[in-house]
Amino acid sequence: MIKLYHNNRCSKSRCALEYLEEQHKDFEVVDLLKEKLSKSDLEELLKLLDMRSSELIRKEDAFFKENFGGKNYTEEEYLDIMLKNPRLIQRPIVVKNGKAVIGRPLENVEQLLG
Repeated sequence: MIKLYHNNRCSKSRCALEYLEEQHKDFEVVDLLKEKLSKSDLEELLKLLDMRSSELIRKEDAFFKENFGGKNYTEEEYLDIMLKNPRLIQRPIVVKNGKAVIGRPLENVEQLLG
């Protein structure tokens, strides 16, 4: 089963959703803003993405800069920031068969599903 971690306010995330629909793929949508991820969920995503929490957080986001910018954080602190502020998680994330990609550019999703 394909899983899309999605934020409807994000154009790239909407693009990935549209792509999956056009491909007539069976998939589940996890709304990052409505369905709070647990710490273990986020840790599992990081493992599937082969990323550290500092790589998954949107450091260029204005909200991040205003509230967290200019400081150094541990990987655990980045994880906590994302759990409390899911809008700061890179998206969309697509998971299939134990692998995950950030769907920017969309070609990442195409390769995963290929």
